[in-house]
Amino acid sequence: PCAEHAAMMRRAALAIAAAALSPAAATEVTPVQKVIELMESMLAKGKAEKHNEQVQFAAYKQFCDDTSAGKKRAIAEAAEKVDTLKADIEKYSSTARRLTEEIAGHDDDVADWTGDQEAAKKVRDIDRANYDATHKDYTESIEALERAIEVLKKQDKKVRQAPSLVQVASLQNLRLIPDDVKQTVAAFLQDEPEAPATAAPEAYAYESQSSGVIQMLEKLEDKFVEERTALEKEESSSRHAHEMLMQDLTAQIAQAERDREEKSATKANALQERADATGDLEDTTSTMNEDKKYLDDLVATCEQKASDFEARQELRGEELEAIAKAIEIISSEAVKGNAEEHLPSLAQFSEGMSLVGLRSTASASQTATARAAALLTERAQRLDSRVLGAVALRLGADPFGKVRKMIKELIVRLMEEANEEAEHKGWCDAELSTNEQTRKEKSEAIETLHAEIDELEASIAKLTEDIAELSKAIGELTEAMGEATRLREAEKAKNAATVEDAQEAQEAVAQALAVLKAFYEKAGSATAFMQQQPEAPEVFDKPYTGMQGESGGVVGMLEVIEADFARLEAETKSSEAAAQKEYDQFMEDSKIDKESKTKGVEHKTAKKQDQTQALTVKKQDLEGTQKELDAALAYYDKLKPSCVDAGVSYEDRVARRKEEIESLQEALKILNGEDIA
Repeated sequence: PCAEHAAMMRRAALAIAAAALSPAAATEVTPVQKVIELMESMLAKGKAEKHNEQVQFAAYKQFCDDTSAGKKRAIAEAAEKVDTLKADIEKYSSTARRLTEEIAGHDDDVADWTGDQEAAKKVRDIDRANYDATHKDYTESIEALERAIEVLKKQDKKVRQAPSLVQVASLQNLRLIPDDVKQTVAAFLQDEPEAPATAAPEAYAYESQSSGVIQMLEKLEDKFVEERTALEKEESSSRHAHEMLMQDLTAQIAQAERDREEKSATKANALQERADATGDLEDTTSTMNEDKKYLDDLVATCEQKASDFEARQELRGEELEAIAKAIEIISSEAVKGNAEEHLPSLAQFSEGMSLVGLRSTASASQTATARAAALLTERAQRLDSRVLGAVALRLGADPFGKVRKMIKELIVRLMEEANEEAEHKGWCDAELSTNEQTRKEKSEAIETLHAEIDELEASIAKLTEDIAELSKAIGELTEAMGEATRLREAEKAKNAATVEDAQEAQEAVAQALAVLKAFYEKAGSATAFMQQQPEAPEVFDKPYTGMQGESGGVVGMLEVIEADFARLEAETKSSEAAAQKEYDQFMEDSKIDKESKTKGVEHKTAKKQDQTQALTVKKQDLEGTQKELDAALAYYDKLKPSCVDAGVSYEDRVARRKEEIESLQEALKILNGEDIA
């Protein structure tokens, strides 16, 4: 009761002070009526402000709940994204390490296969040199035998002569001529007559000896031709095997180099993805930490605001109750003045700012000739060979002519054809293999490019969405900061006006007190003087000393009013400092959040531009690769007639040509009078 009475007295004193500042009002109503009027106005205003504060806090609490839920959801999504990004970084790092090892393996394979190529080339060079030397020896020996046989055949078989047998003697210097042949030739040359002979028996003896040497040399020539032919065939096979080996090694090296390039590109891509993921991780972690700080600040601010709201509502209730009791005691109505505008609204100075919540050979008999012709005719029919048929017809038409030479030439031509076809087969194999590899590579590249294009398009769409969300959040933050600034400026102006009014009121109350105190001091002195005068007539019962009893209460109330205005000034200044600090904290947090989101927009925009450029390059690569694949397919269609769609397989043609050569060789042996198995 005492506290309530004191509060009532202070409110009433405020009314009296307001009345004292308004001379016009003083002439219309009494100071007590002014106090009652002021208290009733305070009561109505207090109820309205209490209701408005409840509505305002309900909206603020909804903001706190919605923003807190949104931030918690964003933090949870960011934490999940951080875990995903860390897993992606580890995956890209693991992929880069694995590809580094595989690239090193390809480098080792290329080095080994290159060494194998060099070794094979050295062996091939040695084999080729040996073949050239041996082939030269055979060719020189065959040519020397042909010259010696020609010289011996030109000798007059009836007349004994002393021919110049230098060509025959030269056979003894050849490496491939067997020792027994050299001995026979030496013995033949030692038996040579030194002067022309006239005795016929001696000439016939010479002719018989010369014929034997010719037959021996002809057989040796045939043997050398066969051996040279076999040597050439062996050389052709060896060369073909070497070419196939080199082709295989070249293809393996090329494949390894392609694999290395692909894996190098994949590794570079993995490292780039890791760098991008690391950047995203840093951005996401930074944003998440800022959101956590913002959430912590928001929760603390909202809790503090809730506590303040409860305390303010309780205080407002008590104030309204005290005012009602004061009105009841004084029994009067509304009041106006400085107290009407400022004192009741003192509890609302802090309510305006709810800011923290806004955050990618010759010589054979007719029988031998017939046998040879029969053999060739039978083989021609069996093999359906026009070549063997033509030789058989030629052999029957001209049995003692140049058939044996023709057979030899045919054998050589067929072997040349075999070599040419082997070379063509090797060329076809190489071209087809290269073409197949090209088609395979380009098809795989097209599939990879399609996948990379799809991935880039999806990433660009996601970045566009993220940029839009961040831009929206930045706009909301900018708007919130602008609204906060507007509210702060309005509150600051209001507080300044309140302080100014309180100071003016204090001066007015001080003046009123000075007037009253001076008056009552003077009245008291006058009374004491008058009591020393002679007594007045009885009609004046008591000497007049003024309204001393009432004056004491009024002066006390004015002193209370003066103290309340001083308190109003101090509390308004304190409230202004707290509101400015809260505004500065909100603007700093919002600025940091805005800068973070702006940095995120810049990073994602740059990344989107890079990926858009990469997408354009990938589409150009896809178009170029598709053209290369189409060219490879067209070249494959061009290779088919000569390399694939020949009608008879290469193996069948080789087997048929081999039988033709063997048939011609057997016919040649029959014509030479040799037995054949």
